[in-house]
Amino acid sequence: MTDFTFTDKDFRYIADLIGDHAGIVLEDIKKDLVYGRLVKRLRSLGLQKFSDYCAILERGDEAEFELFVNSLTTNLTGFYRESHHFDMLRESVLPALMKQKADRTLSVWSAGCSTGAEPYTIAMTLAEELPSNWQARVLGTDIDTGVLETARAGVYDLDWVVRGTGEARMKRWMLRGTGARAAQVRVKPEIRNMVSFGTLNLLESWPMRKPFDIIFCRNVVIYFDKPTQSVLFDRMASQMHPDGYLFIGHSESLNKICDRFKLIGKTVYQKSS
Repeated sequence: MTDFTFTDKDFRYIADLIGDHAGIVLEDIKKDLVYGRLVKRLRSLGLQKFSDYCAILERGDEAEFELFVNSLTTNLTGFYRESHHFDMLRESVLPALMKQKADRTLSVWSAGCSTGAEPYTIAMTLAEELPSNWQARVLGTDIDTGVLETARAGVYDLDWVVRGTGEARMKRWMLRGTGARAAQVRVKPEIRNMVSFGTLNLLESWPMRKPFDIIFCRNVVIYFDKPTQSVLFDRMASQMHPDGYLFIGHSESLNKICDRFKLIGKTVYQKSS
């Protein structure tokens, strides 16, 4: 028994809306998930029926639409998540790029960066491995404006950070809070300054003009259908330098999706055309 009336028609409207806007595919089995994600918005607005909430969205309320999108996007992340990717970045990818790049610059894109753990992990890896005469920039983008606020601040719970980074790395790259903030840490300025963040819907135009050496797009396209995945990976290939590197999620694959990359490691690809 639910407190708020949520019909199949309401669900289909919501599923179609988020699908058209963000490419997220919501099957019927996701109805309870959608209810749980959006019921906070109904409470906040003093509504009792999802049909009334759908009417607000249909009227084009931009502020509410942003909160709607933020509510339905998934933001599971962590420092050094899928750690084998950072091992390969350190041991294989960066040494290869350092031999190739005469200009001593590296550019990396973290697509679907959530609260910032991934781009900051990338930046820490670059800071540890690149010579001091190299310059590196990391761009983190996400459709969810809420998580980007956390990413820009770079403030996280101490226990959560230590679980991913380990004590030694945490001490090297994080500043520990004091007093009421003793259970929190903040990413040091030297790492924060390597990373910039921006709102980006992957289905819309991309403002980036310069190509990237490395793109991380992990556990993002699993919410898209196969034709959308194909289009996105083709666009990413076009957004990369020749021989650039692509890291995708552990449950994702480019097999029969995009033929512009070759597999070189566990869910790691190199641009081939």
